[in-house]
Amino acid sequence: MATKPAALQELESPETTPDVSLAGRDLCSVADLTTTELAGILSLAHDVKTNLAAYRWALDAKQMVMFFEKASLRTRLTFQTAMNTLGGSALFVDQTQSPLGERESLADIARNVERWVQIIVLRTYAHETITEMAQYASVPVINALSDLEHPCQAIADFMTLEERFGNLRGFNFTYVGDGNNVCHSLMLTAALLGAHCTVGAPKNYAPKADIVAQARAIANVTGSNITVMNDPVGAVTGADAIYTDICTSMGFEHEATKRAPIFKPYQVNETLMAHAAPSAVFMHCLPAHRNAEVTDAVLDGPQSVVFDQAENRMHAQKALLLMLLGCGKGRTNA
Repeated sequence: MATKPAALQELESPETTPDVSLAGRDLCSVADLTTTELAGILSLAHDVKTNLAAYRWALDAKQMVMFFEKASLRTRLTFQTAMNTLGGSALFVDQTQSPLGERESLADIARNVERWVQIIVLRTYAHETITEMAQYASVPVINALSDLEHPCQAIADFMTLEERFGNLRGFNFTYVGDGNNVCHSLMLTAALLGAHCTVGAPKNYAPKADIVAQARAIANVTGSNITVMNDPVGAVTGADAIYTDICTSMGFEHEATKRAPIFKPYQVNETLMAHAAPSAVFMHCLPAHRNAEVTDAVLDGPQSVVFDQAENRMHAQKALLLMLLGCGKGRTNA
C-alpha cells in the first residue's frame, strides 16, 4: 500500500507545535510537507528577508553542492547567493552534457558526496533521479526542478502572494497554460494553504491525473477546491492571481511548432486579465517568451509581480536551507 502524503498524515492527526523543524529531511515534492511545515518555511522566509543580519553566519562552514542537468539563471544564482549570504559555500557541477547516473551510479555519487557536503541540490529531467539520490544520500536532497515538480518555485510564489494579500485561505489562484511541473507544485502548495486553485489548460495538456488527485485529497481537508478546465476565460474569471508559464518546457522543444497554435487562446493579455478581480496580480516563473504565453503589456504592467517572485526564490530557499540543515525553525500560529 502506498504511503499517504505527509500533508494528509498531519491533516488526519492535526496535533502540531508552534516550532517546525525539518532537520535532516529531503524536499523532493511539495507533498513531502505538512501544512504546518509549509507554514513554517514561509514564516521563516519572511523573517529571513526582513532580518538578514540575524542569519548572516547561520550556515558557517556548511557546504552545498548543486548538480544541474538543465540550464538555469534564477535557480542557480538564488541558491548560490542564499548559501553564501548565510555564511556557507556553494559548489556547482554542470551536468548538462553528462546526465547524472551516466558516468557512475547515483548510489555511488551519493555515497561520495555525503562525505564532503552537508546538502545536495538537484536540477534534473527525470524525477526518479531526485528520489533515488534522496534514497541513498544521508544528507538532505532538494528538488530544484524535475520534469514532475518545481517545489522551490511554488514556495517562493506563495511567499510573494502572502506579502501582497496576507493569509491565503480562500484565495482564488488560477494557472493557465501547460499542466507542467510548475503547475503540479502550485496546485499542491495551494491545497496545503487552503487556497482555491483553478487550472485552465488545453485538452491533452492538463496536469497529471495523479497529481490532481493528490492535490484534491489535501484540498478536501483544508477546505479549498482544485478545478481543472479547458476554458481559459472561465478559469481566470474572478481570480486573485493569474499565473502562466512557457508552453514548451525544457526537454519538449521538439514540440514547439505543434504547441504554438494550441496554446494561443491561453495567452495572458490585457483582455484575459480584465476577467480577473480588479486587485489581481500576474505571475510567471520566468524565463518568459514575450508575446507568446504573455504579452509585454501584462508582463511589464502594474499588475505584474514576476520580479518579486524571482527575488523571493532566494529568501524562500534560505529558509529551506536553514530548516533542512537544522539551523533555523519556522514559526506557525498553531
